This record gives sequence, structure tokens and C-alpha cells, in this order.
Amino acid sequence: MSTDTDRMDGFLSLSAMLTAFSEFDLRGTGQSEDYLATVVAAVGAGNIDQLLSAYASIQSAGEVQGASLDGLLRARILSDDRLGPIARNIMKLWYIGTWYAMPQEWTQAFGVGEVGGTFVVSASSYIEGLVWPAIGANPPGAKGPGYGTWADPPTIIAT
Repeated sequence: MSTDTDRMDGFLSLSAMLTAFSEFDLRGTGQSEDYLATVVAAVGAGNIDQLLSAYASIQSAGEVQGASLDGLLRARILSDDRLGPIARNIMKLWYIGTWYAMPQEWTQAFGVGEVGGTFVVSASSYIEGLVWPAIGANPPGAKGPGYGTWADPPTIIAT
């Protein structure tokens, strides 16, 4: 990637595809900068740039060939030994707000970044996790829905 802005744009575009949330929603969490910095620190700038380049190439291929972007993502990124584990961790990161340790086989083959292991990215990452809007709930202990709302049955979001 040529600039930090390009890297962030690519990261948000890929993240939107992986999470099924819009880039607008992802930016709205306030976590995009922290999450990108976490991924870079955990797997290294070279690996994230390779992932973003692969995603940019499948976007182009999908436009040219009329292929399914979802199918190309599965075939060329999620199935890849190097890129797949990073992409899956990015999904978990957005939904749960936790970076999970890369698989041991991955770290043996591709190395470890500046940080390793499993950790919560920030105090707000749990609160802003995409799991909560995905299930139509508020994070326990945060973003309370209001006094007495517990008395009403949960709202089921139609799909």
C-alpha cells in the first residue's frame, strides 16, 4: 500500500466484505484506526499489505469477469494458508473486539508481529463489537437501553 490512507481504505473495504456491515457502520464504531493498528502489530505490515493487495485484485477480477466477489474472496483469500487466518481474525476482531492469537502453524510459517497472543483491543472495543447490532441487543453492562425496558420481550429483527 502506498499510504496510510490507502491502507485504511483497503482495510475498511475488506472489512465490510468480511463482516457484511457497511464501511459507514464500521467507521461509526470508532474502532477502525485501533483495529488496523492491531492487525499490523500482530501480523506485520507486509502481511496486511499482501492481504489488501489480494483483495484489490479480486475486486478487479470480479468487475472484469462478472464473478461473484464472495466466491473469489473464499477461493483466493479465505482458503489461502497465509491470508485466510488473518482475514478470519479480522472478522472476529470486528464482531467481538478481541484479537485472537494466530494459529501456531501460521506463526511458525510466517512469523509473529510486534504483539502476540489473544487480547482485547481497547476498553470500547467490547462495547462497539458488531455482535451486538447483529443480534439486536445491547452489550451487557454498557449502552443500557433504558429503565424498565427489561420488562418488554426482545425485538426480533426481520431478515
